[in-house]
Amino acid sequence: MFRLTEPPKAMYPEPLLNDQDPSPPTGTKPGPCARAAVAVAAALTCLAGPVAAQKPVDVPEHIPARIHPLPPLRAQADQQLSWTTARLERVLPQLMREYGVEMWILSMREYAEDPVFWSIAAPTTFAARRRSIYVFYDRGPNEGVERIALGGTDQGGNFTPYRSSRPAPSGEAAELWGDEQWRLLYEIVDDRDPGNIVLNIDEHHAFSDGLHAGEREALEDALGKYADRIQRDHRLAQNYIAIRIPEMMPRYRKIEETVHALISTAFSNAVIEPGVTTTDDVVWWLRQAVNDLGMTTWFQTSVNRIGPDDDGWGSGVIDRGDMLWTDFGVVAMRLKTDTQHLGYVLRGGETEAPAGLQQCLANSNRLQDILLEHMEPHVSGNDILADALAQMRTEGIDGTVYTHPIGDHGHGAGPLIGRWDAQEGVPHRGDVLLEPSTWHSIELQATTAVPEWNGKSVSCRQEEEAYLDEEGHRHWVYRRQSRFHLVR
Repeated sequence: MFRLTEPPKAMYPEPLLNDQDPSPPTGTKPGPCARAAVAVAAALTCLAGPVAAQKPVDVPEHIPARIHPLPPLRAQADQQLSWTTARLERVLPQLMREYGVEMWILSMREYAEDPVFWSIAAPTTFAARRRSIYVFYDRGPNEGVERIALGGTDQGGNFTPYRSSRPAPSGEAAELWGDEQWRLLYEIVDDRDPGNIVLNIDEHHAFSDGLHAGEREALEDALGKYADRIQRDHRLAQNYIAIRIPEMMPRYRKIEETVHALISTAFSNAVIEPGVTTTDDVVWWLRQAVNDLGMTTWFQTSVNRIGPDDDGWGSGVIDRGDMLWTDFGVVAMRLKTDTQHLGYVLRGGETEAPAGLQQCLANSNRLQDILLEHMEPHVSGNDILADALAQMRTEGIDGTVYTHPIGDHGHGAGPLIGRWDAQEGVPHRGDVLLEPSTWHSIELQATTAVPEWNGKSVSCRQEEEAYLDEEGHRHWVYRRQSRFHLVR
């Protein structure tokens, strides 16, 4: 059983978030939120109080979410590199020993990177270099895992790089390339004589299938007699990408609160004028706000509307009495979010959404509770799905579950818990076991008849980031939506 070793850390009992991490990186610290360089920040409230790395927070929904500007780029890079180093030093050795892997080789070429590359690369690296070969060899608990780079860089000091013996025209040592690179790889393998060599080859799991076909042929040829020792184990690449270290949570929580703050502003009169503003206007407001914050998106933002006389969700002019929905995911410091929230445009005389819509949201919240209850560590995604759906039906909720891991990738490494079009289970990806110290997008919907809309069945779609801590307990990263964003 994988269990993340956690270094000693200070405890911060206050539940609310502030601008300073418990262990800030070297370099310039983030400034106060009053210095936010976006127009929307002026409308958002600043809170005070630090938070522990993995300790859950309890932020009441009546307290407005606020924007956390990212620190300067150099400070971001310092923090990202510290995460990468910690993962290589603490997570990787444990996984290799748990799965009995003596040597792991990643081989790739520029712009044809293995998915694992983005979890080992320095924040100042934006692509593999020519051909980059990374060798991990477990020398045992006392000596640790050796990390060698044949081509490419040392990735911020995390690998021992080898250069060529050939001089370049400039007089420096040339970069390894071609036969020289493969010969050196063979010498390294021959010297260490590993009992097995794991390569990332898998027909079912994309995160464990990063070795391209031509690269595989060249690598197996270079390994010579050691090619007989090649093994496949999708768990190593998959769980190395999936496992989160506690130090990442403070920043991720701030990013997620920023997402909540942006959606709250987008679904308000600061952005929407009923009868005038379109769903596309809101989409591009969100895209621009993210860009202004130095972030980006990993998929095109969606904003849809539905009213009592509509056949289903659609786009167009937003009017009074409409229910709103967004699917919005950002990228910051190589971390991904994925969030779906709901809004409502008040009619004259209304002070809240119709009771039927509120019940729809409450049913979706209840389905979130059910799913989290069943997300026990070391249980497969398919078993979690089956158990959650069985309890959902027992409680009379009509819904679907399509939850996925998140972190280094939007649709991340780890178990799928359903797909929107596969409620009977997902072959292979659904058979993966849920691990502690992982993050997940709790994505689902509950469909409810709304009396105020002549009994129309409405789908309340929600998606919110949650995590399993080191002990496997489940918590929201920031908080979940339990009441509508209101446009007055």
